Amino acid sequence: MAYPDMDPGVRLFSYGTLQDPAVQQANFGRLLHGRPDALPGYRSTLVEIVDPEVLAVSGLAHHPIVHATGDPADTVTGTVFDISAAELAAADAYEVDDYTRVQVRLASGLDAWVYVKADR
Repeated sequence: MAYPDMDPGVRLFSYGTLQDPAVQQANFGRLLHGRPDALPGYRSTLVEIVDPEVLAVSGLAHHPIVHATGDPADTVTGTVFDISAAELAAADAYEVDDYTRVQVRLASGLDAWVYVKADR
């Protein structure tokens, strides 16, 4: 399904709450259509969420967060979505300061944006 405002070059890989239909409706005003993929060289842990707006939308006090390990055997599974630039900006606004957005190469060979643990 194509959307007129979509830039086919904008891909977002989600391994966490951005896969949740309620989170998608709240942030994008629609359900995203994606396909399974994986992020090699990363490992997932949990981060405590204290932002009241994010807590209200996700309903979860702990969200997954990934960090690079450099070990290709480490893999995080998730979903890759084709989204618009406006939707990417909405995702940026949703993610708390524990995350930063970086571009990665997925197991499928696609390049995508993903939110990873921010260096602080």
